[in-house]
Amino acid sequence: MPERQPSFFDITDSIGGKWWRPRLVDDRGALAISQRLNVPEVLGRVLSARGVLVEDAEAFLNPKIRDLLPDPLHLLDMDKAISRIVNAIEGGEKIGVFADYDVDGACSASILTRFFAEIGREVTVYVPDRVVEGYGPNSTALMKLKEEGVTLVLTVDCGTTAFEPLRAAAENGLDVIVIDHHVAEPQLPDAVAVVNPNRFDETSTVGQLCAAGVVFLLVVALNRELRERFWYEEGHNEPDLMAWVDLVALATVADVVKLTGVNRALVKNGLSVMSKRTNHGIAALANIVDLNQKPEAWHLGFLLGPRVNAGGRVGEPGLGVKLLTTTDPDEAGTLAVLLDKYNSERREIEAAVLTSAMEQAERQAETESPLVVVAAEGWHPGVIGIVAARIKDTFNRPTCVISLENGLGKGSGRSVRGVELGPAIIAAQQAGHLINGGGHAMAAGFTLLEERIGEFRAFLAEHISSQLGGRALVPELGVDGALSVEGANLDLINILDKAGPYGAGNPRPRFVLTSVRVLSPASVGVDHVRCFLGAADSNARIKAISFRSLGKPIGEALLNGRGAALHAAGYLNVDNWQGEKKPQFVIEDVARPV
Repeated sequence: MPERQPSFFDITDSIGGKWWRPRLVDDRGALAISQRLNVPEVLGRVLSARGVLVEDAEAFLNPKIRDLLPDPLHLLDMDKAISRIVNAIEGGEKIGVFADYDVDGACSASILTRFFAEIGREVTVYVPDRVVEGYGPNSTALMKLKEEGVTLVLTVDCGTTAFEPLRAAAENGLDVIVIDHHVAEPQLPDAVAVVNPNRFDETSTVGQLCAAGVVFLLVVALNRELRERFWYEEGHNEPDLMAWVDLVALATVADVVKLTGVNRALVKNGLSVMSKRTNHGIAALANIVDLNQKPEAWHLGFLLGPRVNAGGRVGEPGLGVKLLTTTDPDEAGTLAVLLDKYNSERREIEAAVLTSAMEQAERQAETESPLVVVAAEGWHPGVIGIVAARIKDTFNRPTCVISLENGLGKGSGRSVRGVELGPAIIAAQQAGHLINGGGHAMAAGFTLLEERIGEFRAFLAEHISSQLGGRALVPELGVDGALSVEGANLDLINILDKAGPYGAGNPRPRFVLTSVRVLSPASVGVDHVRCFLGAADSNARIKAISFRSLGKPIGEALLNGRGAALHAAGYLNVDNWQGEKKPQFVIEDVARPV
């Protein structure tokens, strides 16, 4: 087993049960960045801790799409896809879009819908019902599109492993182009083209793109080809592709893909476009959640994304696309209210399923198994992915949650740092344990027979153990440095914002407020704890909150720790209260000074 680096402040077992890991192990890179760019040392430390080299630091802080977006034709089959789509456009064919029911699928379909509308063509969008149809293309839906006159279908955020449905489509004369980003098998489906940076035979360096990012590359190539064919000189409007980068940003953050490279540029520019509120649907959602400031990545992941998702989880699967493509502000407002209602229903359903699933998970967590697999009848398939994420966060183990009905299980999985779940699920399918399945490193979906759950669990446990190679799955908390209460101010927040947007692959800076006193702790909301954290040697203090910690060790330590000295690990954000901006510290873990 590899030797572990020193812990931060010697915290190897915090009150939250975590080992505090220093993110920066060598100060030299941080100092070089600080000196080369003439930026504060703390910013140099944050960049260096994320693997940014001194020669790349300037571009990291100022990412530009034009510098980072590759030529779309570098992707395998992109040329075939463009040729077939442009021929369909010029020939007046009816084009269909088959989209996944999550945010990435909705944004991908919306980009295509808006693109075709701008050039004078319409598309028929089909979003499957999560409960009835499950993930990915199915033969019945594809044949329905064919009966409606569709001759070309573009699958977005799905299709890479849909072998049987796409074979049936080909046999019935329906052309299909797959636009996806999920992990692929060596075999490809029977399609005109499979555009996927994560194809087994692909050499692309943009495998971190979500489906909407791949779709954006597609429309860039389509726009260029139409221009070369003089389409826009024949009276058709040429679209402003940059106007839709807000949709790419929303999908990228919501799909939890890495915010590195071109993704970073797309999200940073997308947030700027989103702040202009040109998309009526996104603007309506922002009003619903009282988002009256420039949006940040976490707003997309925790406020907007779940509501776009809610239609596909517990409501009507096509609502997300309708919201993001409508040109009517009144309709957008109505749809946003409906999706907000569905999101509230989703939370209630999720809470009930989580309570039931957690009972099984707690028993499994007492074993040496490297994962958790729970299953039961009656769990709503629309919330099992969220429940899997909650259990994964609690026990720091890859988790699969399976909803059973009539002997068939629909499952969703979420993984932890160091374990790639998507390839493990594909391996399980290839070994005959699943009916279908797929995903990427941190998330996956699958279908299986109830009678196969035991063998599936055993296969996955062996596969994950092999990935770990003897390493223990110890919960870690990466820490960027220590911080005084006086230093936790708005100026520091503004400095750190330069390295944003933060998310997967570029984690938000986390600091430790050392030996602080817990002042005025109280429970708020459903399960949160708020307090003030005071400096040990002055009257300085900062407002703080710990989310979802009530009744858990961290929350209890805060509520019972009046005046006690604790190390508090977490991150800074801006608290906007009655128009006044103040720093706030979000507590993620606490530890007693060693």
